[in-house]
Amino acid sequence: MKIEVLYPEICCLFGDKANMRYFEMCLPQAEFIKTPVSEMPRFLTEDVDMVYFGSCSESNQERILSRLKDHKGRIEELIEKGVIFLMTGNTFEMMGNYIEKPDGEKIEALGIVDFYAKRTIPKRNNSLFMGKFGETEIVGYTSRFSHSYGIKESDAFINVTKGYGSFIDAKTEGIKKNNLYGTYLLGPFLIQNPLFTKYLMGKLGVENPQLAFEDEIMKAYDVRLKEFKTDIEFIG
Repeated sequence: MKIEVLYPEICCLFGDKANMRYFEMCLPQAEFIKTPVSEMPRFLTEDVDMVYFGSCSESNQERILSRLKDHKGRIEELIEKGVIFLMTGNTFEMMGNYIEKPDGEKIEALGIVDFYAKRTIPKRNNSLFMGKFGETEIVGYTSRFSHSYGIKESDAFINVTKGYGSFIDAKTEGIKKNNLYGTYLLGPFLIQNPLFTKYLMGKLGVENPQLAFEDEIMKAYDVRLKEFKTDIEFIG
């Protein structure tokens, strides 16, 4: 099993690095490739089972797009094959049609999923989040300078229960296409959502997935769910 972590030195905001650090503990038998920004992604020339993009700055988002735009066909091929792409923070915006800057300039994106993003700089949008992916409850938080629009229901990742969706009043959050999962949720998403982490492990072919520190992780998840289901303030 081969998992590529793309550009960890720049795709690392908000503690997103913890996702793959934890996943390595859950999958000690897997090969984790950490591709530096000085190199092209290995998934362009090698078979991999999963690719992870953590959140990054807006300037680095454009930098990554400039590298990937000539490889849309390969990325689409991998998505069609069922390779897992997990994209947290603003990185999933690269899969849309374009990203619009506050001055109206549009940055062409990969166009793999039909939607677009608009930046709100300097306004930052903060929210705790709770929603559902199928029957699995998802929790987390978002702190971002952009929103995404035009995501079809069939391409949405999570149904919103509380907090901001892909835009402030959206009923869904993030994108999903085959095994591509993109979400604005930040930080240790896989630690905060152990049931989804088990789901990903199953998608990778792991029979009877076992989490690292499972008892502690599940207890923390249950506590967070109870807290989020109270009337705490979700928008900051």
